[in-house]
Amino acid sequence: MYKQVILFAISAIGISSALQAKPLTVCTEASPEGFDVVQYNSITTTNASADQIFNRLVDFDTVSSKVVPSLAERWEASPDGLNYTFYLRKKVAFQTTDYFKPSRPFNADDVVFSFERMISPTHPWAKITGPNGFPHAQSFQFPTLIKAVKKIDDYTVRFELSRPEATFLGRLTMGFASIYSAEYANQLAKAGNQIQMNQKPIGTGPFELKSFQKDAVVRFDVNPDYFGPKPKVDRLIFAITPDSAVRVQKVKAGECQIALSPKPLDILTLRTDKAVKVVDTHAFGTAFIALNTQHKPLDNPKVRQAINLAFDQNTYLKTVFSGTAVSANNPYPPGTWSYAKDLPDYPFDPAKGKKLLADAGFPNGFSTTLWVRSSSSFTNPNPKAGAELVQADLAKIGIKAEIRTVEWGELIKRGKAGEHDLLFMGWVGDNGDPDDFLTPQFSCAAVQSGTNFARYCDPQLDKLISDGQKTPDIATRTRLYLAAQKIIRDQALWVPLAHPLNAVITTPNVSGFRVSPFSRLDFSNVSVN
Repeated sequence: MYKQVILFAISAIGISSALQAKPLTVCTEASPEGFDVVQYNSITTTNASADQIFNRLVDFDTVSSKVVPSLAERWEASPDGLNYTFYLRKKVAFQTTDYFKPSRPFNADDVVFSFERMISPTHPWAKITGPNGFPHAQSFQFPTLIKAVKKIDDYTVRFELSRPEATFLGRLTMGFASIYSAEYANQLAKAGNQIQMNQKPIGTGPFELKSFQKDAVVRFDVNPDYFGPKPKVDRLIFAITPDSAVRVQKVKAGECQIALSPKPLDILTLRTDKAVKVVDTHAFGTAFIALNTQHKPLDNPKVRQAINLAFDQNTYLKTVFSGTAVSANNPYPPGTWSYAKDLPDYPFDPAKGKKLLADAGFPNGFSTTLWVRSSSSFTNPNPKAGAELVQADLAKIGIKAEIRTVEWGELIKRGKAGEHDLLFMGWVGDNGDPDDFLTPQFSCAAVQSGTNFARYCDPQLDKLISDGQKTPDIATRTRLYLAAQKIIRDQALWVPLAHPLNAVITTPNVSGFRVSPFSRLDFSNVSVN
């Protein structure tokens, strides 16, 4: 009898503990493109893959603004900046699923595989990608930067670089630097089923993918073998809900506990609503329209300047962002070191824009296309209204812009292929470094990888950007980046729109969630009370 009471008490404690953990449902705005994160560059895909399923050698702590350990417990950089040695965490398990059961813990072989796949064109996994290959790795020129990734022993890895790179360590905090299981990759390769990596990923992260239904739902289970603190929810669900108003209503109804990318007007009105909580921060990001310099007549800088002069930014900010965003002039936000605060804005001057068009040989204007996403996001909270405003602005100087509304996954794919003329886009940096914008958006390598949506390759601009990467000296980098921003502004490669607020709406019983200025999603410490 005494033993039965004890067993009952233990069982009751277990039941009570299980009842404390509840599911977390997050209303997201779009489907991920896939789960093999190295193939993609959108934050939507990073959030659903890298942030939940995988880990990296290092992370970026937004509170301390420092790179901190993750799968690497510590690291050393050689005095010349050409070697980085990482000492790996031991006893880290890869996820066990019905399609993969690891026979060993994470080790150096997994690091070597994860990076050699991206940097070696002869690697067996190098061609298991989409048309743009490995966009981030290519934009950051990892194939030429990283000479070798060497396994020193099972828990020590050395990266040998061809040149010093001040931004290298920060790059390793990004989603594309996630660490994969080499053992799982070998299993897939032997079965001739490498494509499964994009559908059934294996990582070391706090959650493991359970199922995915495009445009509907992504389901994650808690990884019971996670090396960090166990998540405080029993499962994670992404309810894909393109309409921002519906996302908010689902939170109010308790169907979702967190809604991403609310409309700016909702942010303002819901701050006083006790039925919900608003959590926000200033994003390290920029909303913009990229002008495809490879398409005529957008190859003419006078035409691009005319478009900038035709844009009524004040009306756009009031209508689309309800005054919650900061007007954009340069590629990255004003608080960033090296921001070119003395560069003048393009004024709203349609008459001057029309004259520039005439000087460029288009006195009667021309026809073009204006590409925009179908679902809202925090960098474009009202795509339809914003596109119609820009369309009307351009019409005043004789430019007839046809609006093409495209689903997000298809838009990013076609944008990277350079099919667009004018493209609404947003970019968010990963660690506060200005190069997070300059290299992926304006370097020549990024034209090939597809992330340079202006598709502009200029040797002078490219050299300023690459020279800035080579030195850790902030004063030197600032001088180079000021010159780069002037070229970008004078060439009118973008129509800068806004530096938005990144906000989420939550139910009152959600605790532990912080909004990242880099738009990354960390649910490992979130609880639903």
